[in-house]
Amino acid sequence: MNPEPSPRRVSLRDLAKLMGVSHVTVSLALRDSPQISVKVKAEVKRLAEEHGYRPDPMLNALSNYRQSKGKRAFQAVIGWINGWQDPDQLRGYEEFDAYWNGASGAAQKLGYRLEEFRMDGSTTPRRLDQILSSRGIRGLLLPPHDGQPDWRGFPWEKYFVVKFGRSLQEPKTHLVTADQVLNTVLAFEKMTDLGYRRIGFVTHEPYMKVHGHLFEAGFLIAQQTIPVKQRVPVLSLVGTKPEEAAALLVEWMKKHRPDAIHTDVRRIRQLLDQSGLRVPEDIAVAATTLIDTGVDSGIDQHPEEIGRVGMLLLNSIINDGAVGIPSIFRQILVEGSWVGGSSVNSR
Repeated sequence: MNPEPSPRRVSLRDLAKLMGVSHVTVSLALRDSPQISVKVKAEVKRLAEEHGYRPDPMLNALSNYRQSKGKRAFQAVIGWINGWQDPDQLRGYEEFDAYWNGASGAAQKLGYRLEEFRMDGSTTPRRLDQILSSRGIRGLLLPPHDGQPDWRGFPWEKYFVVKFGRSLQEPKTHLVTADQVLNTVLAFEKMTDLGYRRIGFVTHEPYMKVHGHLFEAGFLIAQQTIPVKQRVPVLSLVGTKPEEAAALLVEWMKKHRPDAIHTDVRRIRQLLDQSGLRVPEDIAVAATTLIDTGVDSGIDQHPEEIGRVGMLLLNSIINDGAVGIPSIFRQILVEGSWVGGSSVNSR
């Protein structure tokens, strides 16, 4: 007996004929494009569900391949929202500038353009919404911030949003960041392999109620792999002035005698210089990120890749029509790499 033939797949053109519109209109409606009215989008989605329409993954793959072989036409703007107290400082950090470069490059490949919008004293959240809405911009990237902007009045439910890092407590939306726990474990293992036995962790990051302190968490996990007598207590410099920090560092080193430090303190070299300690002769130093620290050993967090992945995630939720604040929070972690330099010698 011959098997029953598979039913023919319902296509975009089939839906377009049913509605009396072009297949382009149907495609845009299914992707929640702001170019299509709410009424038309609702009718297209109703018909698609009624007739069992499902995208053809093979056709999508072929379309993506063809588009990747040629220059894609400009589609729309993606907003990079800068709510820093001094907006000029944001990209003054090499790491955050790399986020921008990675996201901007990915946006161009996808047919978008990344554009910065500043929410300063002259631009309120409501005014920002008006500007974005008037230009049909619905995709937003939120870089790390130096504080918690007052977002009151901004309708997140209208936008597709992805943020970088965990510095912003609101909005609670999908994010992309470095895998801080795994990166710290990796650094600990590399320093152990190089012969260091009393590795300490020095931090200036405060404990945050939402996600704790993940660098420190990674360090405490890594310490479980060594004998108790080799474990050095964490030194926190949270809330200390520079002169206090140097004194605390010297006291901690005298008491616990570490032979290496892993740290997220960007001014660690200055603190060690003030304490009269030489790197690496007196103490080896590795940083949680090599950027903006003056230390050449530690973790490359691949910030440009973080930026690129953030844009890819945003594009995926735009295509999925997943607008607004998600009910299930998604985090994508980018793994870093160990970089050996002069601040950590082999023993």
